Amino acid sequence: MFDFRPIFFVVGLLLTTLAVAMCAPLVVDAAAGHDEWRVFAGSAALTAFIGVTMILTTRSTTRRINIRQAFILTTGSWLVLTTFSALPFAFSGLGLSFTDSFFEAMSGVTTTGSTVISGLDAAPGGILLWRALLQWLGGIGIIVMAIAILPMLKIGGMQLFRMESSDHSEKVMPRVTQVASGIGFVYLALTAICAVALWAVGFDGFDAVAHAMTTIATGGFSTSDGSIAGFDNPAAELIVTLFMIVGGLPFVLYLQAVRGEPGALLRDSQVRCFLIIVIVCIAVLGIWHHLATGAPLGQSYREVAFNVVSIITGTGFSSADYGRWGAFAVGVFFFLMFVGGCAGSTTCGIKVFRFQVLYATALAQIHRLVQPHGVFVPHFNKHPITEEIASSVMGFFFLFVITFAAIALALGAIGLDFITAVSGAATAICNVGPALGEIIGPSGNFAALPDAAKWVLSFGMLLGRLELFTVMVMLAPSFWRG
Repeated sequence: MFDFRPIFFVVGLLLTTLAVAMCAPLVVDAAAGHDEWRVFAGSAALTAFIGVTMILTTRSTTRRINIRQAFILTTGSWLVLTTFSALPFAFSGLGLSFTDSFFEAMSGVTTTGSTVISGLDAAPGGILLWRALLQWLGGIGIIVMAIAILPMLKIGGMQLFRMESSDHSEKVMPRVTQVASGIGFVYLALTAICAVALWAVGFDGFDAVAHAMTTIATGGFSTSDGSIAGFDNPAAELIVTLFMIVGGLPFVLYLQAVRGEPGALLRDSQVRCFLIIVIVCIAVLGIWHHLATGAPLGQSYREVAFNVVSIITGTGFSSADYGRWGAFAVGVFFFLMFVGGCAGSTTCGIKVFRFQVLYATALAQIHRLVQPHGVFVPHFNKHPITEEIASSVMGFFFLFVITFAAIALALGAIGLDFITAVSGAATAICNVGPALGEIIGPSGNFAALPDAAKWVLSFGMLLGRLELFTVMVMLAPSFWRG
């Protein structure tokens, strides 16, 4: 019989942590004299009760988790945490249904940034902080998952980043737990630096902290309906742009930099490729924006830089409606949704390293066709790419395309127009946030969509955040037969 007790124990720990996190918005609302603090008090009490009960009833079991349990734990914990995270939204005075509350919570925990809430400028501080906290906690959870779980599960080529390398000089620290704690410190420090920088250029303390949390997490939830554009602060846009890039780079390399190897970031081919893509897109779209809209060149490059970085990292902040920049710009932004940032960052999408692996594999195949008797081995970061890794990456691409098409077709069947369905599927599976079109574009939100569409998009967010295979493998009957 399958042993679920270790899974329940870990989920209980996570729920207890979530209950503690609910105390922060509780305090904010209580200090402001807002009655919403009762919502967080009740939600925290219920979450803590369930979490502690799960811990106490399974605490004597073994702590070792096998591969099958790891798959269930990863998907199950994300679903359970999202469900309990939705409680403050459902019980608040915002008038959200459970569907809307679950959608908002899933968007937060997966750092997607799509929202169904309007009137953010007048919303209670506790709710705004809760949205930011969900993305911040989701961001650090994603990093830990990328370095500790996905390499072990061999998901989509992530075994390239396995910490237990036989080459001990490649190990940042001797144990994954130490790496996770080190990354947590770096994550917190970068959040604090970003908050101070935003406060220094004119944000009040609350907005600075909230935006710092969602920037480092590349989440995109804002405290204003107008997103960053609502603050009309060019200096803040520059700071957010820089820290979105920071969130899009591998956090393990930050540890190496802190420990005396500052050149580790630029030596990494994945980082160089990511930065080249960003620079080229900004250079080309800056000219296009200037010529297509007649905006001053400086303004064009400022708006383009912000929105290109926001979309490629999956943050989802917006400083302008890029849907009005012409068909070429819209096409570029649509494809940037799929690119994503680096593995081991808080970003989403396909990830740069997978494009590099496919390119190297295809190039080696071309050389073999030209010189049939030659030996050509594709490399990534100066390491050979094995057949297992190449097959894993190609399998991921195939499943990604099929899943994207299925979600888009499902949204079309529900009744959404072509642009909304296709861009909605892209923004969900890539965890980007805003999509394209008048309804769910950078100037709209997802509130007007049917409930069925919101559930489909929520499932798409989960699939994209957990790298598809983590969820899909549990649909196979052989998985449950062991």
